[in-house]
Amino acid sequence: MGSMKLIFGIGVIAVAVYLCAELVPPYFANYQFEDAIKNEATISTYSTKPEDAIRDTVFKKAQDLEIPVTRDQIKVQRSGAVGTGSLTIETNYMVHVDLPGYPLDLHFNPSSRNHGAF
Repeated sequence: MGSMKLIFGIGVIAVAVYLCAELVPPYFANYQFEDAIKNEATISTYSTKPEDAIRDTVFKKAQDLEIPVTRDQIKVQRSGAVGTGSLTIETNYMVHVDLPGYPLDLHFNPSSRNHGAF
């Protein structure tokens, strides 16, 4: 009876490890991507960097992190003057994870809005 509990426990642990190995990487990449978007929004609010250049920077980071997003999916909008206005960067994307018997689509919507200090 004790060996069956041990085998069951090992099976549960194996399943948990497998699920973590499949699900943690997309969430971690999204966390890093969202952090990069926030940093870019903060820095670019106070620069004269054009919206297309901001979009290119965010797209490059997405490629580095293997985020499945196209340049067209990244929305950049500047309102007001540099330093006094606001800058919004947003996108959305999906990552498909094939779990045995349960395919799963993870939807992510990283974004940031930064307001100038003045």
